[in-house]
Amino acid sequence: MFNRRHPWFNFGVKMITDERCIGYARPGHPEKPERIARTLEFLRSQTELPLSWAAPGADVADDILLRAHAPAVLARLAGPGDFDEDTPFHENIGTFARASVAAALDALQAARNGEPVFSLMRPPGHHALREKSMGFCYLNNVAIAALEATATGAKRVAVFDFDVHHGNGTEDILLNQPGIEFFSVHQFPGYPDTGAENRGRNCFNYPVAAGTPRLTYRAKLAHALDDLRCFRPELVAVSAGFDAYVRDPLADGPLLAEDFHWLGQTLRALNVPLFSLLEGGYSKDLPKLILAYLQGVAGK
Repeated sequence: MFNRRHPWFNFGVKMITDERCIGYARPGHPEKPERIARTLEFLRSQTELPLSWAAPGADVADDILLRAHAPAVLARLAGPGDFDEDTPFHENIGTFARASVAAALDALQAARNGEPVFSLMRPPGHHALREKSMGFCYLNNVAIAALEATATGAKRVAVFDFDVHHGNGTEDILLNQPGIEFFSVHQFPGYPDTGAENRGRNCFNYPVAAGTPRLTYRAKLAHALDDLRCFRPELVAVSAGFDAYVRDPLADGPLLAEDFHWLGQTLRALNVPLFSLLEGGYSKDLPKLILAYLQGVAGK
């Protein structure tokens, strides 16, 4: 089922994106279109890493979404009214959210084909719960993709989340799901005030206090990746959040661009199919952080 060839020495990274995802905004909201627009401009103009570009495929069938979410979550995407104080309603937000899921599923397929791949889309997904959209997230892209992987033959799927905020939605959806293990390294205490300890048989949390020195934070990431390696996954899905960066405005993380490069290298060294989905990251340096990670994933 999985192509275990490792062709990454000769190729760059496949990027899945759709510029239409910049088509919604709420003034003053940190999850803004410029996150994608500036990253696209930067990545298309850089010459350090070859990238190929693809748009997400067709709309995702409801039965795939309903493995992760209650029917009421899909119905609620039609509005009206904000989901919570962090998660506004936008016209056609259901279309945008479904496109982000479609990109995640295309990334899953690319990984199965042996391609290093990154989904550069919004909205993000890892806070979306089984019963509720929240935290800038409407549908849980990575959980939907992980469940699709197991539904179509994968026996051992790891989900690794290095966003500075705990992937509470991913944990909620994947808790005790057979064949899947979830590993989250995040700041705690901090939004969404979850992830202080492990849950169930398969959700492993690595909380890091605000103000933790950079090398200590990196050691916690390494610990989580060592545990993930022991799971012996045949596929790894990554919630790639870049808000543990030292200059990110929404958290108090210590990481530098070189740490995201190291993360990409370390994930690559697992030598299993791998796909990454953009979650958080709100600094002006986000494009450079993503490039550093992609270079690590591509072995540059």
